[in-house]
Amino acid sequence: MIILGVILLVIGFLAGIPVLWTIGIILAVVGLGLVIAGALGHEVAGRRHFW
Repeated sequence: MIILGVILLVIGFLAGIPVLWTIGIILAVVGLGLVIAGALGHEVAGRRHFW
């Protein structure tokens, strides 16, 4: 999710499309939140580990 957010940020910036920029920011922030929650030991989406 973080990688997709960063890709959309770059595409939105280079193409000048503010909607992609906004969606990229949202995805990157949500992805970072999930990574932090998983690192703290909380279950994410009902799973303790993702393989």
